[in-house]
Amino acid sequence: MNQLHNRRRAGVLLHISSLPSGDLGQDAWLFVDLLESMGASVWQTLPLNMTHADGSPYQCLSAHAGNPDFISFDALVADGWLAEADVSDPESNRVSLLAKAYINFAQDKSAQKPFKHFCKSSAWLDDFSLFLVLRNQFQHAGWMHWPEAYKNRDALTIQSAKQRYASEIEVVKFTQYIFFKQWHALKVYANSKQVSLFGDIPIFVAYDSAEVWAEPAMFKLDTDKNMTVVAGVPPDYFSATGQRWGNPHYNWQAMQDNGFSWWLSRMHTQNDLFDLVRIDHFRGLEAAWEIPATEETAMIGEWVLAPGDALLQAITEHFPNMTLIAEDLGIITDEVDALREKYHLPGMKILQFAFDGSPDNPYLPERITSNSVVYTGTHDNDTTLGWYLSMDESQRHPLHAYLHTEQPIMPQALIEMALASESELAIIPMQDILLLDSSHRMNTPGTIEGNWQWRFDWEQLQPEIIKWLSDTIKHTNRVQHKLN
Repeated sequence: MNQLHNRRRAGVLLHISSLPSGDLGQDAWLFVDLLESMGASVWQTLPLNMTHADGSPYQCLSAHAGNPDFISFDALVADGWLAEADVSDPESNRVSLLAKAYINFAQDKSAQKPFKHFCKSSAWLDDFSLFLVLRNQFQHAGWMHWPEAYKNRDALTIQSAKQRYASEIEVVKFTQYIFFKQWHALKVYANSKQVSLFGDIPIFVAYDSAEVWAEPAMFKLDTDKNMTVVAGVPPDYFSATGQRWGNPHYNWQAMQDNGFSWWLSRMHTQNDLFDLVRIDHFRGLEAAWEIPATEETAMIGEWVLAPGDALLQAITEHFPNMTLIAEDLGIITDEVDALREKYHLPGMKILQFAFDGSPDNPYLPERITSNSVVYTGTHDNDTTLGWYLSMDESQRHPLHAYLHTEQPIMPQALIEMALASESELAIIPMQDILLLDSSHRMNTPGTIEGNWQWRFDWEQLQPEIIKWLSDTIKHTNRVQHKLN
C-alpha cells in the first residue's frame, strides 16, 4: 500500500458542490489553476456519489454512481449534445436536459464505442440504473417501501421492468457516463498540473441504496429486509448522545466468504476516480458500534469486531499502488492503531483538537509524525475563525500560551502551524483560506438542517491572503516541482 510518497505537499479541502458553479465545468478547472499557482498539489473533495434529498455525501443512493448535479451542461454544449439555447432556457431542468442530451448523443455514432465500453466495464451500472428508474416510478420512495415483487427482486418482475423501462435505463447509464467522462477529463488536467485528486469513501452505505437493494445478503437485515442494527458512534467530542447514522451494518461473514468482492468492486471505482482515498471512520474496519434499530440515539450499542485485517490485505493485493488515508478520529483503540500501522496508512491530525492544555494531546504539532495528514479542521468542524471566536478566554489560554501571544491572527496562525508541521500532507479547508466565520460551515454533525450548502465566490479570494499562503507553502517546503 503506497504511503504519501515521502514528499511534503499542501492541499485544499473543497467539495465540488462548493465551487461557485457547483459542477465540473470551468470553475473546477480554474480551481486546479488556483492550486497550481499557490504551490498546492492536492485537491480533497467529499464523496462524489449521488445523494438523497438531504444532500449528504455520506448517505448516498449508490457507492459507485456519481452525482448528476455535478455534470457541466456547458461541457455538453461543447460536445455538441446540447445547444446554447437549451442551457439558457430558465424553464429547463437538469433531468429534461440530460434526457435531451441523450437523444442527441444517441445519434452521434462516433460517441457510442466509449459509452458501450463504460457500460460493459461498470459492473454496478445495471443494478443502479434499474434501481434509480424504479425509485422514480415509485415517487422516490425507498426500495423497502416498494411493492413486494420489486422490493424482493422477483426475477420475472425485474426482467419485465428492464424491458418496460429500457429507454429510461439508457438515460441513467448515459448520465453516469457523462459524469465519469467529465471527471476523468478534470483528473487528466489536474494531474498535468501536478495536482492530485483526493477522494473520500464513507465506510458504510445508505440503507436506501442500490447496493443494499441488489445484494441484501451482504448486510445485517432480517427476513423482511429490515435493519436489525444501525451504524453510528457513541457519545464523543461532536455529540453528547453520540451519532446515530442509521446505515445498515455489513454481514462481514458473507463478504469474507466471497473474497470481499463487494468491497473490491467499490475500491476499483474509487481507485479509478482518485489519486488518494480517505477511508471515513476507519476504526469501523476493526470494530463498529452497532446500535439496536429501535434506539433513537447512539447511546446504547456495542462494539462488534470486523475483519479489517483480511479486507485490507485483499485491497493491498488487488490495488498495490493505491494510496489510502485512515480517518482515525474519535474513540481509537490500540487495536485500531495497530491495524492502521500494519498497512502503513497515514492517519489524520486536527489542529483544532490540539489545545486542551494537555501536554500529551496527540494533535499538538510536536507530536505529529510525517506519515500523517494534518488539517486545521475538516468538513465536520467549524471554520477555524469560527472555532476561535466561539471560545471563551479560558478555552483560548492553551492556544495563546502555545503561540506566545494573546492576539493571534486567525485563521492564519493555525494554517501556518499545519503547513510547518512534520505531516507529509497538510490540507486547508477553503473556508479557512477565505478567512470565513461559522456562518460558512459545511456540516454540523448530529444535525440534519442547513448542511452541505456552502459555496464560495471568486470575489472572496483576497490577493494578499493568496500571496501569503503561496509564500508559506513555499517556505515550508511543500511546493511540488514539475517532473521532467
